[in-house]
Amino acid sequence: MSVFQRSDDDGLARGARAIVALPDTGRSRRDVDARLEEAAGLAEAIGIEVVEKLPFRVRQPKPATLFGSGQVEQLATAVQQDEAELVIVDSAVTPVQQRNLEDRLKAKVIDRTGLILEIFGERAATAEGRLQVELAHLDYQAGRLVRSWTHLERQRGGFGFLGGPGETQIEADRRMIRDRMAKLRRELAEVSRTRGLHRDRRKRAPWPVVGLVGYTNAGKSTLFNRLTGADVMAEDLLFATLDPTMRQISLPGVEKVILSDTVGFVSDLPTQLVAAFRATLEEVTAADLILHVRDIAHPDSEMQKTDVEEVLREIGIDISAEGSVPVLEAWNKIDLVSDELRTEIVGEAARRDDVAVLSAISGEGVEALRAMVAAHLTRRNQVRTIRLSPSDGAAIAWLHAHGDIVERVEEGAFIRFEVRMSDMDWGRFEARI
Repeated sequence: MSVFQRSDDDGLARGARAIVALPDTGRSRRDVDARLEEAAGLAEAIGIEVVEKLPFRVRQPKPATLFGSGQVEQLATAVQQDEAELVIVDSAVTPVQQRNLEDRLKAKVIDRTGLILEIFGERAATAEGRLQVELAHLDYQAGRLVRSWTHLERQRGGFGFLGGPGETQIEADRRMIRDRMAKLRRELAEVSRTRGLHRDRRKRAPWPVVGLVGYTNAGKSTLFNRLTGADVMAEDLLFATLDPTMRQISLPGVEKVILSDTVGFVSDLPTQLVAAFRATLEEVTAADLILHVRDIAHPDSEMQKTDVEEVLREIGIDISAEGSVPVLEAWNKIDLVSDELRTEIVGEAARRDDVAVLSAISGEGVEALRAMVAAHLTRRNQVRTIRLSPSDGAAIAWLHAHGDIVERVEEGAFIRFEVRMSDMDWGRFEARI
């Protein structure tokens, strides 16, 4: 149950029959069918049964109902014929539009923001995640009290004959919401401070941090599990991962790397969620390298990439800016494309040094990805010449574990190694010998 689950007669129930309605204004870069499929996927992520998906061309949104009167009638007919309990509008819907649509359709109405909040509420597994979701929901719900209460004009009585009318129910509710939001913001500020201390501690350690980002359901958690041997929730669901997870891995020439899995991004991510999850997303801003996992088999892969980059800009990462955190791309799900498209994708990736093509499910291409990430993490490392005795097995093993052996040549009683390593590892090696 989500942290903001309403009563049974006013909440989203698992197994509820729903119609997805898409108001197409013609301004979106995305394909209508792909948008409908994504909205249906969001609903199915929390167990809602989508019985019909209806696109509507909306040239000028109606202030009262969003859709035109004929479109509302068409929706009402569909609700009745499909016995739908819920209508999901894949757009922002004002409180007035929501109330009017519910009156006309005789069904519950929820917009895209409310649906995503519902998913996040159900998926939040940590205390921090629950705080973030509750704050986002209260921010969203604060403007919808006009819909939430039917007794808004009732007065809470004052004290004594001179006490005045007292505050209205809606005023009291708004005050309680403001107080609760202030408390949540204080708690999240403390979480953010603690995270900052942890990041500072990691920066003092000699280990680089790689942040995984990507559109929801691109395969980040599956790749995270493949690279770390962890068992993070990885299902074919939108927003399967909500709370950040960190594990250490080793890469060729890099003894230890911290890999961070984060929440998936999505187009039109509610601003309430971006704000509430800023403390979590700050982990990405502190990374030494960002690995953008893309579902290369998805028809809207390029648009998804643009959406991810827009969210990154919202949290302070402009990858086009000079000196920004370097970004590599993992083109995932290559096992799902046709042979013809595969040849095209592999050929394009071969012309770039910032792309690896792979399948996180089968493991194909994962070693090439590991090598690419290691190369970018160590590209500023210097090649150093080291001569060791063949009997110094411990030092030779250390070089293999911490450096990238470029060349190994036997020179009489010594072995000459050309090793690429960081200044820090070179200092550690000098101290060792």
